[in-house]
Amino acid sequence: MAKRLPITLPAGLALLLASVPAFAIDYRSVETATVLYDAPSVKGKPLFVIRRHTPVEPVVSLEGWAKVRDADGGLAWIERKYLSEQRTVQVVADRAQVRREASDESPLAFEAEKGVALELLEAGVGGWAKVRHRDGQSGFVRGNQVWGL
Repeated sequence: MAKRLPITLPAGLALLLASVPAFAIDYRSVETATVLYDAPSVKGKPLFVIRRHTPVEPVVSLEGWAKVRDADGGLAWIERKYLSEQRTVQVVADRAQVRREASDESPLAFEAEKGVALELLEAGVGGWAKVRHRDGQSGFVRGNQVWGL
């Protein structure tokens, strides 16, 4: 039988931390334009209408409702049925430059203005994200020019 060594606090803490799963931010997009509320109920105060394809970050989930954060940091409640697994990002720069390849030297594919939602095709390409505009154009945008990664 192997002799067991006592686990010291730092080693025990390391084992505990190693067993905890890493959590990534879980973004969704809004499936269809809908009202956001101040409480998880249609009887709550309507705050505003959120546009289709807007990316949001769910932070709390209750029966049929999700409290979400938007690109501006605002929090509100949305019915979960209006959230999609499809990922989008929202342009937060005044004009995002979308390039043909993930490089600053690559030719410009198109530019997107602040607030435009782009379909996320691939994330984490060396600080770039591969995106597609609703008109079909695609390319790579720097991660710091969009929100929702």
